[in-house]
Amino acid sequence: MYEEQIHAYFDDPKARETLIAAISRLVAVKSVRGDAQPGMPYGPGPAAALAEGLKLAGEWGFHTENHENQVGTADLNDKETRLHILGHLDVVGEGKGWSTDPYTCVEKDGMLYGRGVSDDKGPVVCALMAMKAIRELGLPLSANVRLLMGTDEESGSGDIAYYYSKHSFAPYAFTPDADFPVIHIEKGHYHPSFGKRWAAETALPRVTGLKGGFRTNVVPPEAECVVSGLTPAQVEEAAGAVAAATHTPFTVTAEGESVRIHCAGQNAHAASPDDGRNAISGLLELLARLPLAECESTQALRSMHTLFPFGDTRGKALGIAKEDAESGPLTLNLALMELDGEGFSAKFDVRYPVSSNEDNCKKACEESLARHGIAVTADPDMTSVHCVPADSKLVTTLMESYQTFSGDTQSKPLAIGGGTYVHDIPGGVAFGCVFPGFDPKMHAPDEQANVEQLLCACKIFTHAIVELCK
Repeated sequence: MYEEQIHAYFDDPKARETLIAAISRLVAVKSVRGDAQPGMPYGPGPAAALAEGLKLAGEWGFHTENHENQVGTADLNDKETRLHILGHLDVVGEGKGWSTDPYTCVEKDGMLYGRGVSDDKGPVVCALMAMKAIRELGLPLSANVRLLMGTDEESGSGDIAYYYSKHSFAPYAFTPDADFPVIHIEKGHYHPSFGKRWAAETALPRVTGLKGGFRTNVVPPEAECVVSGLTPAQVEEAAGAVAAATHTPFTVTAEGESVRIHCAGQNAHAASPDDGRNAISGLLELLARLPLAECESTQALRSMHTLFPFGDTRGKALGIAKEDAESGPLTLNLALMELDGEGFSAKFDVRYPVSSNEDNCKKACEESLARHGIAVTADPDMTSVHCVPADSKLVTTLMESYQTFSGDTQSKPLAIGGGTYVHDIPGGVAFGCVFPGFDPKMHAPDEQANVEQLLCACKIFTHAIVELCK
């Protein structure tokens, strides 16, 4: 419905100019979270970006409201609200390696460059442009759509939690802060801390220190240990064999009566551990082949190797592997590990599918660890799977809008291991703005957005709003 009018509106060069100008205004504000100040819970940057976003929406004729500099809202009309669109105006830091000024929106060869053009200032403008098009085209609605502009998505989403502690959920909700076509399942998370302690040891050779990983949600790119009582020559043959099998090269250096072993892996997001090479697991693979003394530290390392063998990103050895057609497989990332003279501690990150539950994941994990004398030391609750049925009105409507304007009739609703802005919003899904096959370089230098794809997203959002609120 109204496809021709929507196409004509956004195919007009004026729409392109308006879109780029609006994105440029928001990108120009460095909205990285800072220290809280009076009236600015996330610092002056996010507050300034919110002020600019509300100013833009006001200029376009929408009723706006600032909710304590946590969230800003823009309403299309004064009818009962049926749809919430959740975007955010805060950004991650610029980092190094840019070829342009990260806080100046630059257009080159049909591409926009700048921090936030894809995550998530560009998509916020797309949603606002869709609302603007509906108003200017006079498309009839029987309900309101409210755009929520958040300021803390990159640092914990305290903004959205605050807003919904004071306001009701809408019947429908989506966030344009992910991928097309529709993400309708976000896996649950489980990431306990665990370990084992022992009395001081003197047996040689033994591992006297080990450290690997730096963040729970990242496949560890590095791990190293010190082994007392061995020489490089006693390690290098096994290191070469393990490196050839795992593609995790080792550096072996002498340190007095000890040897230091460094393992180089490949980092990746914990939601996609197959894309990385786990340096901790690679190091454990090597240590399992060395002639270490029979003592408790050696036993613990062998247990860790048994429970977390290199390449097991599904939790098979731990006894928690699950997979279903709807949401895919459980994924596991052994993220952190430290060992000293009196014990070790470790932590993993699991993203589990619909078919997992407390019995076959949490309890099964604890039982497997316990059989090796390892105990859970910090046991967070399992965060629930977020699932909106693929045949729900929201998902089918959004899929129809996407297919109508993208021409992509083959893609299906997606399940992901990560979490989006709507993970805790009942019935909410992620919807755009990244199209299949496009790399927006989010959180990286030269973050980019394709202008034609942004205009297509505007069309999709316009159609979706009409269909949900007509």
